Amino acid sequence: LTDGDFDMNRVLFPRFGATALALALFAAPAFTSQALAADAYTLDPTHTSVTFQYTHFGYSHPTGKFMNAKGSVTLDDAHPANSSVEVSFAIDGVNTGVPALDEHLKSADFFDAAQFPTASFKSTRVEPTGPDTAKVTGDLTIHGVTRPVVLNVKLNKEAVNPMSNKKAVGFTATATINRSDFGMNRYVPMGSDQVDLYIEPEAS
Repeated sequence: LTDGDFDMNRVLFPRFGATALALALFAAPAFTSQALAADAYTLDPTHTSVTFQYTHFGYSHPTGKFMNAKGSVTLDDAHPANSSVEVSFAIDGVNTGVPALDEHLKSADFFDAAQFPTASFKSTRVEPTGPDTAKVTGDLTIHGVTRPVVLNVKLNKEAVNPMSNKKAVGFTATATINRSDFGMNRYVPMGSDQVDLYIEPEAS
């Protein structure tokens, strides 16, 4: 990717979310009172995604995704504030649909996957805001830097999965971060500092 054609490769930064990052909403509790005991779940990496979106020179809003999350979720329906989550994912799994851009994002210009191969999130607080919504606060670590992040989480469903016959749970979560807070300020503002995160986790 060169200045002459597709300079998307100099402007972005995947949200990790990593996600996120990332990533993090996996911490959301089942915000109803259906059970008396806390339930432990393992994230399903094939049905868990962290999508990041940024602005490219103001012209468009490209996206990228991570689909390799590993972690656990504890849901306490009776006492949602006691719920928790721990999750990590490999930066090497970033996927924007543009192979050259993926490699650039993994370079020292952005995530520096060689030095910081994983990102992680660990919840520190769960605050129910409705019968199936909550704010989940946690520590997000990307690029070797840890910062607090608040996720707006919605419980989609908690029931037995008809395919596996196991109890499963799914969420939708959103958050916004500034990549410069994690030491990733290359090409700002051509590639926006602000990154929006969209997280869709399933666990069973």
